[in-house]
Amino acid sequence: MANYLIIGGHGKVGMLTAPLLVKEGHTVTSVIRNPEQTAEIEATGATALVLDVETASQDEMARAFNGQDAIVWSAGAGGGNPERTYAVDRDAAIRSMDAAGQAGVKRYLMVSYQGASAQHGVPEDSSFFPYAESKGAADEHLRNSGLDWTILGPGALTLDEPTGTIAVGSGGGDGASRDTSRGNVAQAIRVALASPNTIGQQIEFTDGEEPVTAAFVQL
Repeated sequence: MANYLIIGGHGKVGMLTAPLLVKEGHTVTSVIRNPEQTAEIEATGATALVLDVETASQDEMARAFNGQDAIVWSAGAGGGNPERTYAVDRDAAIRSMDAAGQAGVKRYLMVSYQGASAQHGVPEDSSFFPYAESKGAADEHLRNSGLDWTILGPGALTLDEPTGTIAVGSGGGDGASRDTSRGNVAQAIRVALASPNTIGQQIEFTDGEEPVTAAFVQL
């Protein structure tokens, strides 16, 4: 069994991921900014760790990561404030990768989005531009970090009930869904952490018809 740390532990994806990992017998630490969320985190079976990654230094993160087997980034500024988007989705994410290396934690899983790239093509006057820039930069840093990385790129996130089935690829063609249930993202995190063949892979997916495990085995 492994020790996993989820950054963005009180986010919708983090809250769905923790109990899946706990159920498999893993030890999960969920990082939160607000100590008032501790009880909700503990209800998932995880241990709450109060740490504001937006302001935490690399050394502070490294100390928090000590003894972990993998780091999962599922945090985000939530949009609306470009300055905070850059601070969280780019700068804090990059610090966390460097901190993982400093702490000797090789495995790092990033929850990104479908189409994320340094060459994302989003116009500068778009409200989505700061997020696209931030994720593109963070993902690129991760690919060059020397860590055993996986980048998950789900489509537009929904609160639909998870099906446990996905379609790997860009989606949207032939009437296919561009949407991805957050519950299916949580399943993808669980499977990816257990699947060494996902290391070094950027995996884009949407809701689909193939069980997550089977889809990832074929990568």
